[in-house]
Amino acid sequence: MDITAINEMFANIRENTDWDLQGNLVWGYFFVNTTPEPLQGLADVLEKQGYTVVEQFEPELEEGEAPYHVLHVEKIEIHTAESLDKRNHELQALAEANGVEDYDGMDVGPVEFAHGGDDA
Repeated sequence: MDITAINEMFANIRENTDWDLQGNLVWGYFFVNTTPEPLQGLADVLEKQGYTVVEQFEPELEEGEAPYHVLHVEKIEIHTAESLDKRNHELQALAEANGVEDYDGMDVGPVEFAHGGDDA
């Protein structure tokens, strides 16, 4: 997701929710790999950086899709479009450094939807 898409996402949140974009939100980040082992190693690294591991799973596949594994982590924090763009680049580099095939992007929600951690 480039900075233009991030700016559009922020505009959409402002227009369609009552979330305070200048306050804490739950940011979920997703990583994908064909095997689970590199994801577990990355999960350990991310936990040490303050992320909460939500789950690691193998999704149900459509016919013909190759199997893959997903790591979902969350962090309660405040982002601007610029800081989120920077975070996306950092997570992509971290995925590559840990042998994970793809940083697959993020989602966001209000803090009451957090899956775990001290703030939930």
